[in-house]
Amino acid sequence: MKLARYDMNGTIGYGIVDGNSLRTLDACPFTDFNETGDTVRLEDVKLLAPTKPSKVLAVGLNYRSHLGDAAEPNNPEIFIKTPSCINDPEGEIVLPEGDDDVHAEGELVVIMKAKTQKATPEEAAENILGVTCGNDVSARTWQKNDLQWWRAKASDTFGPMGPVIATEVDYNDLQLETRINGDVVQSQTTADLIFPVPVIISFISQSMTLEAGDAIYTGTPGTTTALKAGDVVEVEIEGIGVLRNGVVA
Repeated sequence: MKLARYDMNGTIGYGIVDGNSLRTLDACPFTDFNETGDTVRLEDVKLLAPTKPSKVLAVGLNYRSHLGDAAEPNNPEIFIKTPSCINDPEGEIVLPEGDDDVHAEGELVVIMKAKTQKATPEEAAENILGVTCGNDVSARTWQKNDLQWWRAKASDTFGPMGPVIATEVDYNDLQLETRINGDVVQSQTTADLIFPVPVIISFISQSMTLEAGDAIYTGTPGTTTALKAGDVVEVEIEGIGVLRNGVVA
């Protein structure tokens, strides 16, 4: 099942993607919901980021191909993005003044379906709604020189997510590919994550309660590439789809 959040003439709704249509739901997919029996055409709606999370967390250094000279961490290295940085599919990534070294980071994003606190990895897995594509946009100069990563990782538009939440894919082994202007700049499988998804969630939940709809970016592979105005970034993950965002100054 592929779940989408959409805007149709100013009305926000949720639906199940069915070919070129959406079967609409009577509630958000993080609660009990039913199909309404109505359908809308995908071409008649604007797809939005598929969740409005209460919190957004991310994992650094979670692929060996991204470690560089850094040692492999003993635990998932978590940092916080913010709900205000979340960006829609087709939304513009705005390059900020003050940092001219902004990179795209294609990532698998996990969406929670239930409150999760002090969970084992097995319990954490039961509380996953599904996964989506994400881009952990990162301003490298600020990331290097600021004491905290608040603007390097969570400036407005720095959290593209979507286009849908896939609920029936094996998130432990999905091919991830990032393209800039059609050129492949990242390609790896999520089977290569240092810390698997349930381990990440369990670790976070020992200190911070996760709520339904919360989003966790799970790390980026390989090296990353700087963006410039006019670029188009695509993050494609097997079984989910393509997250596409243009870049503006």
